[in-house]
Amino acid sequence: MHITQLNRECLLHLFSFLDKNSRKSLAKTCHKLLEVFQDPLLWSLLNFHSPAELKKDNFLLGPALKYLSICWYSERVKVCNVEDWMKNNFQKDFCNRHENTVSDFLLEVCNRCPNLLSLTLSGCGHVTDNCILLLLKNCPNLRTLKLENCVRITDQTLEAVTLYGGSLQTLHVDFCRNITQTGLERVREKCPLVVLRADRSANMIPDNKPGKKFMLEKASRKLVQL
Repeated sequence: MHITQLNRECLLHLFSFLDKNSRKSLAKTCHKLLEVFQDPLLWSLLNFHSPAELKKDNFLLGPALKYLSICWYSERVKVCNVEDWMKNNFQKDFCNRHENTVSDFLLEVCNRCPNLLSLTLSGCGHVTDNCILLLLKNCPNLRTLKLENCVRITDQTLEAVTLYGGSLQTLHVDFCRNITQTGLERVREKCPLVVLRADRSANMIPDNKPGKKFMLEKASRKLVQL
């Protein structure tokens, strides 16, 4: 039996075992397999391992998407985690190449994937509070939000959770250095049923503008002299 003789349900099941690139390659072989590739039922879960993958035309975004994960564990993530005002020209140039890639992609998710249930972002150093705010507003069924090493996330995201995270059951904000203990306590107070985890976040040194950093160092030197 030729693969194209299988019914649609069987073809969808076969496609589900393939990665995004393999699905795209198989879809190019004939019109019937292309129709299977374009079936929204095939795209309820998406995993990405770098910002570059978000620009590839090997997946489909739509209302069927329920689970989304963007996890970047490359050594290059360290460049994105440097405070903007401390970056040298090389680091700035590197970040400029993909600074808005994840945020722009998540805006598409906001507009096209209202049934999203779970979002995981790890190493996405350029994602901002406003982006998460829009997601919470446009994806009212979101139950799980996991943020790890997202350095631009602040207490504003936690405040957005208290206002728009009515369906949220699990919230992780691990290694997010600009999250404070005050923000975490507010979430615990306003959303007592949410399972909250913040590994290291409130204990990390937050970003400081040059002026603030200088004042802190000056105060530290005075304490040492005393």
